[in-house]
Amino acid sequence: MKICIATTAGGLEDQVAPVFGRCQSFTIVDVEGDEIINTQVVENQSYSAPGGAGIQTAQMIANKGCNAVIAGNYGPNAFPILSQSGVNAVTAQGVTVKDAVFKYLKGELTPVSQATAPRYGGMGGRMGGGMGRGMGRGMGRGMMPVQPQIQATSQPAQTQSREQLIQSLEQKANNLDSELKDIKKKIKELTEEDK
Repeated sequence: MKICIATTAGGLEDQVAPVFGRCQSFTIVDVEGDEIINTQVVENQSYSAPGGAGIQTAQMIANKGCNAVIAGNYGPNAFPILSQSGVNAVTAQGVTVKDAVFKYLKGELTPVSQATAPRYGGMGGRMGGGMGRGMGRGMGRGMMPVQPQIQATSQPAQTQSREQLIQSLEQKANNLDSELKDIKKKIKELTEEDK
């Protein structure tokens, strides 16, 4: 079994990170029975992304073949990707990686059934510091309070229709295609400059 744990510095003695998509690294452990047989620390390339960090991180974890991931919280964009990829999303806070792994193996930590963090956490939260029209006094967009999405029904938050899910995935695929074209164009420009 392969378990991935959100961390800051990485390693078995590091604490479980409070967030999934924007943690700095992951400690990936291979487990046989109730014994850790291998440990690997992987940097989270998406932790400082301006947007879509949870989505990119969830895709990376799914591609690494992890059976479960342990973090403090999961956003509403990352959770469906983990769930659809068959990766159990488990929450834990205030424990070391090693303790979290053993608690999970003993059944003391169980997978969650929906996202545990509000939409649009992002990297905001600071007042404007630029010297534009507001001379640094601006409140910026990051000061807006994040309101959790509350549903009036007792159904889980992930009750998206199949059509909505398909539309959402198609939109994400189109965005990725556009981003890939931009990257290839930039690579081409840079290689032509070198000639």
